[in-house]
Amino acid sequence: MLSVEATSLPPVSIALNSNESAFGPSPRAVAAARAAASGLERYYEEPAKTLAPAIAECFALDERRIVIGHGSDDLLARLARAYLEPGSELVRSANGYLKTPNYAYANDAIPVAAADTGFTASVDAILGCLSERTRMVYLANPDNPAGTYLNGAEIRRLHAGLPDHVLLVLDCAYEEYVDAADYEPAHRLVEEAGNVVMTRTFSKIFGLAGARVGWLYGPQKIVDVIDRIGVTFPVSSPSVAASLAALQDRGHVRHVFDANVRLRDDLSRSLTALGLKVYPSQTNFLLVEFPDPACSAEAACISLRHKGIALRRVASPAYRDCVRITIGLESEVKAAEQAIVAFLKEKTDARSSHCAQPG
Repeated sequence: MLSVEATSLPPVSIALNSNESAFGPSPRAVAAARAAASGLERYYEEPAKTLAPAIAECFALDERRIVIGHGSDDLLARLARAYLEPGSELVRSANGYLKTPNYAYANDAIPVAAADTGFTASVDAILGCLSERTRMVYLANPDNPAGTYLNGAEIRRLHAGLPDHVLLVLDCAYEEYVDAADYEPAHRLVEEAGNVVMTRTFSKIFGLAGARVGWLYGPQKIVDVIDRIGVTFPVSSPSVAASLAALQDRGHVRHVFDANVRLRDDLSRSLTALGLKVYPSQTNFLLVEFPDPACSAEAACISLRHKGIALRRVASPAYRDCVRITIGLESEVKAAEQAIVAFLKEKTDARSSHCAQPG
């Protein structure tokens, strides 16, 4: 049963909690999906035959190395099913993508957490966790919920330390948002190695989270395995149509990228000036730490939620003092910033008033 407080909350008017693109999909993608809806009575057979060549052309890849899935989660689950076995180990960064252990648990494998440094994955710690039972190393790059990343040299150092039979899985859902000069697109290492795959998605910068389309790029032998164990008819016809149109509208992608970088950096500076700790991000969100217990992350989230603004608390003790804020439209980002300023002022004034009372 919902509490009185929960039922009295206003509806969410600004959703900055799920890392969706507030800029939405390309209008071309929306039109294409609507047109494809006229054929909803039919299955869409072999979406890879349509989507893989388009993805390959857009990103200068080999279409034979591409698998299409029902979002990247589908492909990550397939990788785990194919390459993990009972008692084997999946090594991950301790505070990286929090769903990762589930891929191991679902296959009776063991998730192994490697210590990080300030929520940034540590290559040395990951390599130190390898054992003869290790079958997979998973890394989201850039990571979620921290927004941190490893540069190309560090990713290559990680790969160089892995035995050939250990699969390196690079989850690159946020790669299109990266502006760091030392970040290396994951497909380059995939094309050089026989034990590296990357996953990507249409859910983020393309604004098609509701379409649920992801793709994997890897060595041919791995692609063949992952393709064979997929479900029949994994993607709907409107989703395929929207994805194809989204790939063609490079102007929309560039607009989203530019706006995200500007708003992300502006918000980071503003919140830092307020005394909050903002972790450097290469994604479409910021991880913000509230260091003062009197102005806690939990209280901040509750305060903003009462104003119709939804942020994300992360269900992990390591993130107890943190809030994740998705970069929305400029008006939404400004509203969230102003609400945080008001929250901090309210808490500071209340503390000052309490301290001024006679003892």
